[in-house]
Amino acid sequence: MVLPNQLTVLRIILTPVFVYLFLSGDPMYMQISLVVFFIAAITDWYDGWLARKFNYITTWGKFMDPLADKVLTSGALFAFVYLGVLELWMVIAVVIRDVLITGLRLFAEWKNKSFVTSKSAKVKTFSQMIFLFYLIIVYTLKENDYLKEAFAGTIEILTNNYLIYYTMLAVTLFTVITGILYIYQNRFLIKSLFVGLFERD
Repeated sequence: MVLPNQLTVLRIILTPVFVYLFLSGDPMYMQISLVVFFIAAITDWYDGWLARKFNYITTWGKFMDPLADKVLTSGALFAFVYLGVLELWMVIAVVIRDVLITGLRLFAEWKNKSFVTSKSAKVKTFSQMIFLFYLIIVYTLKENDYLKEAFAGTIEILTNNYLIYYTMLAVTLFTVITGILYIYQNRFLIKSLFVGLFERD
C-alpha cells in the first residue's frame, strides 16, 4: 500500500480517537484531541499532494480518500451535536449533501467518467474545515483553567450560541446550495451514468 493510501487509512483511524478524546470531558484529553484532529486534517492535504506529485494515484485511493474526509468531518460535526453545540438537522443536511455528492463522484469514477469540480465546492470544503477548527480550538481551550479565568469574556463571546448557530446556518446553506449547483452543472453526466442501469436485457 502506497504512502498516500496509508495516510488515508490513518485519517479514518484517527477519527474515532479524536471523538473519544474530545467527548471525554477531561481537559487534558480534549487538548490532545485538538492535536489529533490537526494531524488528521494535515494528512488530507499531504496524501493528495503526494499522490499528485509522485503519481501515487490508485483506484483504492480514489475511492477511500474522499470517504475518509467525510468520516472525519462528519465525526467532528456529530460530536458537537452530542454536546448540544450544533443543531442536528443542520449537520444531517451537510452530511447527506456530502455523502450524496461523494457517492456520485465515486460511481462516475467506477464508470471511468469525471465530474467537473467547481471552485465553490472547494470553498465549501475549506469553510467547513475552518469552522470545525474554530469550534474545536475554542471549546478545547475553554476547558483550560488558566484561559477560562484570564479570557473569560473573550471565550464567552467566541462560544456565543447565536454566533455559532448563525455561522453553522450559513455553512449549511452554502453546503446545500453548492450541492444543488454541483448536480445541475453535471446533470448530463449524471443522466448518462444511469442510462441503461435499470433497463432489462
